[in-house]
Amino acid sequence: MRRPRLILAVAAALTLAGCAAPSAPTGSAGAVSGTVEVYAAASLQRAFDEIAVSFEQAHPEIDVATVYDGSRTLATQIQQGAPADVFASADEKSMAGIGDLALDPRVFAANTLVIAVPAGNPGAVAGLADLALVPTVLCASEVPCGAAAATLLQNAGVSVTPVSAEQNVTAVLTKVAAGDAQAGLVYATDVAGRDDVDGVVPDGADAVVNRYPITPVRDAANPSAAAAFTAFVLSDEGRRILSDAGFRAP
Repeated sequence: MRRPRLILAVAAALTLAGCAAPSAPTGSAGAVSGTVEVYAAASLQRAFDEIAVSFEQAHPEIDVATVYDGSRTLATQIQQGAPADVFASADEKSMAGIGDLALDPRVFAANTLVIAVPAGNPGAVAGLADLALVPTVLCASEVPCGAAAATLLQNAGVSVTPVSAEQNVTAVLTKVAAGDAQAGLVYATDVAGRDDVDGVVPDGADAVVNRYPITPVRDAANPSAAAAFTAFVLSDEGRRILSDAGFRAP
């Protein structure tokens, strides 16, 4: 069971981060130590793995433990008492789902959808209309990537019956890469730097933007480390890593 902690420690550390993009934390972490449990959307894994390494270099007294899954799944786990110190979601609706456990949510990145196809595009997918003609996998409608996909398809007037509806974007990408589907809607960041899938940017993608918020979790077991990690993600260094991974500025 979590022990209640003073919220002032979190607020003070976030104030140091500032509302605009602050400079990357450097130097000794002082009294901040222990493990920080970060629950983050699956689409953040590549960027957050790198952020965790850089954060640990800046704060050698802190170990980062990450849990990646669909944002709605993580929100439910946090509501049920999962030991999250920080929650980073792929949309603001999932963040709102943890209610007052979200101590100070701040949007730190944005993302858009692309059509992922197996390398070489064997299904000759050129746009959203083709998703009705080839085996396509989507995120389930209740998770952020699925809600965004539904909006994108509705805007285009395209109806798709997916071969499967997955609980996170990583599962969609895995099936496309394995050739179990000829197409899938994933985030632009998911296909960046990969050689087993190609990305097709569909018309209307810029009109459907997911905004990613992050927050320390109320009554976190390690509130000081939670505040420090959140501040690092919001820092210039955190934003640089996110940009390199393909995320847009919020």
